[in-house]
Amino acid sequence: MARSTKPRGEAAKMRRGFSWLAALGVILVIAGVVGLVYTAAVTLTSMLLFGWLLLIGGIVGLLHAIQSRGSNFFWLGVIVAALNIAAGVVLIRQPHAAAAALTMFAALLFLAGGLFRLVGSLVVRGPQFGWTLLLGAFDLLLGILVLASWPSSSQYVIGAFFSLALLFDGLGLLATGYGGRRIVGMVSDRLA
Repeated sequence: MARSTKPRGEAAKMRRGFSWLAALGVILVIAGVVGLVYTAAVTLTSMLLFGWLLLIGGIVGLLHAIQSRGSNFFWLGVIVAALNIAAGVVLIRQPHAAAAALTMFAALLFLAGGLFRLVGSLVVRGPQFGWTLLLGAFDLLLGILVLASWPSSSQYVIGAFFSLALLFDGLGLLATGYGGRRIVGMVSDRLA
């Protein structure tokens, strides 16, 4: 009798865990959809958040470097901490300029990545030739579109990227949670 209740209890725990995973997925999907509506606010918020993270990380790094004064890496720790603090202050004081710079960097990464994928797919012609060629063309086109409307595109590009990442991560967690609950249910039904 005790053997049959233990698997049911474990199955119930696993179902609850997958339910929490699905609930987190729903929250992320909602956040992603809201973020896609308010991309400018998400861009500004993400720049401020990143600035504060750099500033706090720089202060913690500086305190750690001071605690390890006698080590060989003291000056490296101080320099890295100072750079983090300086970057954090710049991001907090000039979030729009930081967003413009980061958008330019992202566009250049898309251009370079797209160009390398296009050329690489044409040179190698591997088994995924078509998909690699298509992805390279898509990256190249995305980089051109972002650069064509830069600096005004910096108001929404970063927010749109973050929101899309939240949306797709949420959809993945939702599918994992729902699928996991179904699998646990099927297995526990067979064991019963």
